[in-house]
Amino acid sequence: MRRLALNKAKQLLRPLCSSLLTTPIAASDLLSSSSPFCSSSSPSTAMSSTKTAPVSVDNINPKVVKCEYAVRGEIVILAQRLQQELQEKPGAHPFDEILYCNIGNPQSLGQQPITFFREVLALCDHPALLDKDQTHGLFSSDAIDRAWKILDVMPGRATGAYSHSQGIKGLRDLIAAGIAARDGFPANGDDIFLTDGASPAVRSLTLSQNKVILWVLKKYNWYLFQVHMMMQLLLRSEKDGILCPIPQYPLYSASIALHGGTLVPYYLNEETGWGLEISELKKQLDDARSKGVTVRALVVINPGNPTGQVLGEENQREIVEFCKAEGLVLLADEVYQENIYVEDKKFHSFKKVARSMGYGEEDVALVSFQSVSKGYYGECGKRGGYMELTGFAPEVREHIYKIASVNLCSNISGQILASLVMNPPQQGDESYESYVDERDGILSSLARRAKILEEAFNGMDGVSCNKAEGAMYLFPRLRLPRRAIEAAAAANTMPDTLYARRLLHATGIVLVPGSGFGQVPGTYHVRCTILPQEDKIPAIVSRLKDFHAAFMAEFRD
Repeated sequence: MRRLALNKAKQLLRPLCSSLLTTPIAASDLLSSSSPFCSSSSPSTAMSSTKTAPVSVDNINPKVVKCEYAVRGEIVILAQRLQQELQEKPGAHPFDEILYCNIGNPQSLGQQPITFFREVLALCDHPALLDKDQTHGLFSSDAIDRAWKILDVMPGRATGAYSHSQGIKGLRDLIAAGIAARDGFPANGDDIFLTDGASPAVRSLTLSQNKVILWVLKKYNWYLFQVHMMMQLLLRSEKDGILCPIPQYPLYSASIALHGGTLVPYYLNEETGWGLEISELKKQLDDARSKGVTVRALVVINPGNPTGQVLGEENQREIVEFCKAEGLVLLADEVYQENIYVEDKKFHSFKKVARSMGYGEEDVALVSFQSVSKGYYGECGKRGGYMELTGFAPEVREHIYKIASVNLCSNISGQILASLVMNPPQQGDESYESYVDERDGILSSLARRAKILEEAFNGMDGVSCNKAEGAMYLFPRLRLPRRAIEAAAAANTMPDTLYARRLLHATGIVLVPGSGFGQVPGTYHVRCTILPQEDKIPAIVSRLKDFHAAFMAEFRD
């Protein structure tokens, strides 16, 4: 009986199947109400009638659309496409490689990691090595000793376990000891928040609209989560503002935009080596207040990014006094503190400066940012860093800890590295001499590269470049011909973007347009890292000079 029913069904379906196999059917027909596969009540029909996509540029959070990150923007996307074309078809362009001078990513450009740091990390990640006899022949004795000490303060002696949301207490205490040794003033591990900014996409997408797709930017900057926490804490609406330097690292403008606040710009003085002038701070603060903006904090980047200047101690004292008088939180971006290239300048932390002025916890609210991505170590992929908070009331700190807890904890490798950066080998340790050789070799090479590139830019027609006193960047000014500016306007782009795009197509060199960092209206710049390996610098200089001469000749008025 069952077989009879089956055969009957086959007979009835055969004409329909034959028709389907010989007649083209559009997808819209399959989803239509008249289709034999759909009824008027089917979910597919309901979906097809929806005119607006559930997620489009028109209906996502406008703060995300407004936010920009020039360091990995249009020019870099173009560079990646050209690199793929070179791989697929060698000789497709007038250069054989892309030279990335757009981002502070040292190890991607050939810089080697510090041996001591990697030895300690390896031993902590695989503690079983510590019980093997061969280990003492492969690893330095002080790396072995440091690994034991770190493992002793880690819950479960496991780098694969969650830690306290603020970071492992023993590692925070080590960092505090390093800060105290650096500054000559006490530091407390309870003031340290170890961070890396990584967080699952699903969590970010389910947070409030001010944090939608923040995870995308977190991938690019280890300390975005630190800045994110401060912006989240301080910015209540567009009526709250943050004083930021112009030019500035676009992390700050992006984060302020995402959190719905107002960026209050203050302009660094290019004529005085990107000087920070208190009169300019006061002018911009008063102007913002007259417009009803409550300015909550001042961002200072020292050494400067993208400008490369190092603040003098007296200037820092003026900044501390300004923040105290105006009731501002001082957000001190000090991630390039190891990168100083001039004899007459020295890094001083803002905390050290404030304490040397006699100001304590109750006088100035201060947040200091540090990173394992920069300095001489360049461990960008390890996503490590910390912020030190002083001058915040206990009840406010509880809320900061709450925000940190949403992220569960920072990655343990980054936490370990942060403790090592602030407590490197000391004289008398087995690794000390090799560590000093590696550190000084990297920093002296960076200084030479900075000088060569600075001189090259200053030797080009219509270009001026301040000295790179620190950090990893030069920010030369381009005095472009009127016809080049008109050509950019006709192409609906900025003149410095036109320049950077043409440079990339002609030479394979990737620079970031100054407009991505902010600049005085009517001026044009590019940011160039000093990170390509030293043996590549002459080729970069040669290509830059040849391109610039041709560009200026083409557009000369």
